[in-house]
Amino acid sequence: MAPGDVLIGLHSPGLRSNGYSLARHVVFDVAGMSLEDPAWDAQDAPSLADELLVPSVIYAPTVRELGSQVEIHSVAHITGGGIGGNLNRVLNDHTDAIVERGSWEPPRIFAEIQRLGSISDEEMAKVFNLGIGMIVTIPESESQRALEVLESLGQRAAVIGRIVEGTGAVVLS
Repeated sequence: MAPGDVLIGLHSPGLRSNGYSLARHVVFDVAGMSLEDPAWDAQDAPSLADELLVPSVIYAPTVRELGSQVEIHSVAHITGGGIGGNLNRVLNDHTDAIVERGSWEPPRIFAEIQRLGSISDEEMAKVFNLGIGMIVTIPESESQRALEVLESLGQRAAVIGRIVEGTGAVVLS
């Protein structure tokens, strides 16, 4: 990877097996909710059980197909530790990743957990993937093609940041 590359975030629909200890503490111990309760205050809200058990996405077939059509420089699976704790593993000593937090919309469950537990943005970013399950790094010139391929595969995705010169850090801006 090199400065100028872009980060494409593949959306994740739910908690994706990350942060369940914190989520469980907030919704059950702090908020006193039950699995049958609505996950948030809205007429069409799913039950808490349904929202907490949204299945994980298996990204391997999608990333394999993407790689057959565009040049991929790195792939980071965003699991426990969040974006910063996983994306840093693919950086070299001469690059940083700048991730623009407003470039995607996290699933609503994250905002509800944060609100109910009065959790800081920093803690949320350390514990949860915030709706990004995989990040691929590609040349900027291939970003539009990558998004088209991902859309054709039924995978929601967005350009969520870029690679710049640096020291191996991940910056969530």
